[in-house]
Amino acid sequence: MSRAITLRWMRRRKDDSRAALAGAASAAVAEVEASLVVPPDPSGAAFFDVDNTMMQGASIYHFARGLAARDFFTWRDLAQFAWKQVIFRVKGVEDPAHMEEAKQAALAFVAGHRVDEVVRLGEEIYDDLMAARIWSGSRALAQLHLDAGQRVWLVTAAPAELASLIARRLGLTGALGTVAESKDGLYTGLLVGEPLHGPAKAAAIRALAEREGLDLSRCAAYSDSANDVPMLSLVGRAVAVNPDPQLRRIARENGWEIRDFRTGRKAAKIGVPAAAGAGAVAGGIAVGLALHRRRR
Repeated sequence: MSRAITLRWMRRRKDDSRAALAGAASAAVAEVEASLVVPPDPSGAAFFDVDNTMMQGASIYHFARGLAARDFFTWRDLAQFAWKQVIFRVKGVEDPAHMEEAKQAALAFVAGHRVDEVVRLGEEIYDDLMAARIWSGSRALAQLHLDAGQRVWLVTAAPAELASLIARRLGLTGALGTVAESKDGLYTGLLVGEPLHGPAKAAAIRALAEREGLDLSRCAAYSDSANDVPMLSLVGRAVAVNPDPQLRRIARENGWEIRDFRTGRKAAKIGVPAAAGAGAVAGGIAVGLALHRRRR
């Protein structure tokens, strides 16, 4: 085996290990939230991505924008973070350097801050910037599963605390999100594993299914992004919601359902392959900075 191939194999093994760790950590955090609730259909469940699937735009950007308005950091910091997220969403997991940059930028939000403080502010930010962005069609799909006696989970790269807050406000079972390490009630600036993205989402769902007794062949998954193909391929029913061009093609090839709640004009604007909301983030930067300048 050549040295180059060996290094790629070692990197893949390391990435797989970190994805598994991130998935296990996310499932462990989520398990506490839902362990006291036993639904009528305990082996069936639905898993919804958040950004551009359940919510218009990127939840982490709206959260960051709310924190910036509350003087957690500067608006210039917000613009730099959002641009790194755009690059990350376009590059996906294929570029470890960009992945690391995006991760470090996200951690800079909360490092050194109290967990309970961030959660409290998250409640305010959800009401101010997120509640009106929930896709009614996606919310209705989630409600159909709840009405059928199944559990419904959000699965997102957003912080677990933010993901759980959104799930709670929507009346869902719980959420799987990126787990940020905390010590003595303060965020350390480190992650447990890696962001819950791509293969890490699938690992989290597997871990949750094992703990909660779910039959994945009876479960459904919903996403807008080709980055979530590992999650969509894991369940018996995969649904592409507001899909990016690559996921739309994959969905057609696999016979997956396609639901699009955007207007034709909005759908046409999303044309960057695998961006999964990069356009919404970039647009949000411009709007956020314009509003900030207007206030000043």
